[in-house]
Amino acid sequence: MPAASPHDARYHPRLLTPRPRAALRAAIATPDGKRRYVRGLFATIADRYDFITRFLSYGQDRRWKRRLIRLARLRAGDRVLDLACGTGDLAYAASKEASRVMGLDVTHRMLQLAAGRQADSGSGEGGRSRPPGAPGTPGPRVSFVTGDMLALPFPDAQFDVVTTGYGLRNVPDLPLALSEIHRVLVPGGRLLSLDFNKPASRVVRSAYLAYLTVVGSTLGFALHRDPDTYRYIPESIRQYPGAQGVAKLLDAQGFTSVEVIPLLGGLMAIHVGQRSKVKGQR
Repeated sequence: MPAASPHDARYHPRLLTPRPRAALRAAIATPDGKRRYVRGLFATIADRYDFITRFLSYGQDRRWKRRLIRLARLRAGDRVLDLACGTGDLAYAASKEASRVMGLDVTHRMLQLAAGRQADSGSGEGGRSRPPGAPGTPGPRVSFVTGDMLALPFPDAQFDVVTTGYGLRNVPDLPLALSEIHRVLVPGGRLLSLDFNKPASRVVRSAYLAYLTVVGSTLGFALHRDPDTYRYIPESIRQYPGAQGVAKLLDAQGFTSVEVIPLLGGLMAIHVGQRSKVKGQR
């Protein structure tokens, strides 16, 4: 067996001491701290974001997002806002059905990557060119804007559907983010969110978070020489109210017909909610 390298993640002292985890936990303990940490984090990981998402979801991420889009029941005239859009998976999927899609993310690099995907989308199967905006092809109906989920840069009642993948868990003020989503939806508009869940069972939760901590630490060190990079995920789940807690917050913000759809044995979940059609009701 070869001698252990000092750069081997298994032997790196930062992975073996609890101090960095405590520092990370403290860094995201307040809304302002979490805002700063998350902005720096996603700027750092943007170019590896798609790989990490696929890896940590066991390759299931795309299937979950396709299910979310089916649940949205998009129509040709719908205006869709995809929040924390990342590199545009949900935005482009929605553009195949809806008339106009806006993707918003706080990380400008994510939007550059998303726009690059759109620029490369003009060729169909066999290399044949398809016009932008043709059915099944993302085109000019998708646009992107840098913005904050806590202060959406849109007037009231602008969108028929709001989607988000892994967005709600990362906002520093979840009730405020839900209030903003409620504000920009038309009466009867639909919200759909995909995210990690926090298992109710203490045993399952402990094992799940321990697994994510070990895997996240190893990936963070291997890809960025910083184990805290992806160790943020289990720490953010510890702060998160979980699927049922989010459902209660949705209800408190005026959403109706709230559903929680478990995925991966309840380790992940899709939330579905509708803004009340009654004018002035929250």
